[in-house]
Amino acid sequence: MNILLVEDSAELREEISAFLSRRGWSVLCAGSLQEFEALMDQAGLAIIDIMLPDGSGFDAITRLRQASPGAGIIALSARGSSDYVVQGLHDGADHYLVKPVKLIELEAVIVSLSRRVPTSWTLQSGARQLISPRGLALQLSRNEFTLVQLFAERPGVPVSRRAIVQAYGEQWLSYDQRRMDTLISRLRKRCRDTLNDDLPLKTEHGEGYSFTAPIVVA
Repeated sequence: MNILLVEDSAELREEISAFLSRRGWSVLCAGSLQEFEALMDQAGLAIIDIMLPDGSGFDAITRLRQASPGAGIIALSARGSSDYVVQGLHDGADHYLVKPVKLIELEAVIVSLSRRVPTSWTLQSGARQLISPRGLALQLSRNEFTLVQLFAERPGVPVSRRAIVQAYGEQWLSYDQRRMDTLISRLRKRCRDTLNDDLPLKTEHGEGYSFTAPIVVA
């Protein structure tokens, strides 16, 4: 899981980033709202300073919460008045920490949030939807659902092209392989366009495909 640290103070940004990196976290850094927008799609959790040089951290919180409903968000600010705290929480922050913050306490909040931040993909059988780890949903066609269901039944294990064709109720020898290539290419593109995520589907040369991320069926 990537932690996106949005802090305009280079010194504090380096201090927090270095601490979290030493503790084993993957940290991305931004010093402005513009830099945040370029990185927000990669964040599973974000630490956002309220006072940014080119805009408000409240706006960043709102945008991230809308784009990634499952993301963890920590607001960080020198302003600790009730009005600021309430606005931060109202806009979508899970926690509001007042500077100066002890790094060990910041990490404790991160650990707590990481327990609820989704790390798995979810296949919703009834709705026939694929849910990304960040909580965004993609409506699947019948063939797309059948494909993803095969991967969910065999997580991390290669699924042969023959098994996929048979799951479609087609004959292996007469099936046009280009149909499968087109379907998979289209599904990858739809995931990027709709979920802002790459489909974790790996081509296993000579074997088929494998789903390389955790996935659960609901």
